[in-house]
Amino acid sequence: MDGNIIELIDLTKEYGSFTAVNHLSLAIGKGEIFGLLGPNGAGKSTTILMMLGLTEPTSGSVTVCGIDSTTNPIEVKKRVGYMPEDLGFYDDYTGLENLIYTARLNRMSYNEARKSAENLIGRVGLADSASKKAGKYSRGMRQRLGLADILIKNPEVIILDEPTLGIDPKGVNEFLDLIVRLSKEEGHTVLLSSHHLYQVQQVCDRVGLFVEGKLIAEGDISTLSRKLFSNEPFIIEAGISFPGHNLSDSSVITSEAGRVKEILQKIDGVITVSMENNDMSIDCSRDVTGDIAKAIIESGFGLSYLTKKEFGLNDIYNRYFGGGEDHD
Repeated sequence: MDGNIIELIDLTKEYGSFTAVNHLSLAIGKGEIFGLLGPNGAGKSTTILMMLGLTEPTSGSVTVCGIDSTTNPIEVKKRVGYMPEDLGFYDDYTGLENLIYTARLNRMSYNEARKSAENLIGRVGLADSASKKAGKYSRGMRQRLGLADILIKNPEVIILDEPTLGIDPKGVNEFLDLIVRLSKEEGHTVLLSSHHLYQVQQVCDRVGLFVEGKLIAEGDISTLSRKLFSNEPFIIEAGISFPGHNLSDSSVITSEAGRVKEILQKIDGVITVSMENNDMSIDCSRDVTGDIAKAIIESGFGLSYLTKKEFGLNDIYNRYFGGGEDHD
């Protein structure tokens, strides 16, 4: 990434006695996919509006592509493509005609507009529906058309608000793949606001967690996981088998399971060992994966898998928003 393309410094927005955004500082790099997460009313939409120059901050500053959004919003809008949750098109126009219309508004000649529209409608997977009236498009098709609509002016920054809402799973995967390609292959910076945690984790380089107008945490999943769960034990999961034993004899299996647990509990750093069927969960005070693997194999047991449990975005989100904890 080559520098920051979005910079928010001590950004604040107040409506009377209500603070919608509270001293927010954030930098997003060129070509990055950044995810905004948080419950309704957390301040995500107000932050986006200030980035676009559609509402003025009470204090602080916001620059996009090196341009002050408050003092020069028109120049920012030329460089940013914004797709809101609710899309509006001329329903009596075809998908292609809608794109040509947008291109013409951006001062393209008709020939240039048509060429660009035809290219983009193919890129978003709507080539077969280009001549279909937009009013007949499904929700997923309208979202694809919306992405083409903001791409037609070749923006440096793309802001997407709940872009996969109402799209079937196959369409979601295709849409997210397209977003990744736009970022990685063409250098677009993408700001994605969504409630779908798995989708955000799947495509975003970093995420920011908003609550009550504050950005309470930001970083990649690994960084947030280490920060939040630093006091949690390492959890190592293993698949164990018992070669040479009669697996139909439950007493033998119980005995062997007890033996492997006893062996593992002698390892320095192992706290507890639990087992269900052939799956073992080992809580450790530190990472002793190698010692565990060695002990299992040298003791004559079979080892089908050995992994360290990773805390995902769902765990992180629930820790902040589901546990009722104060993280200010």
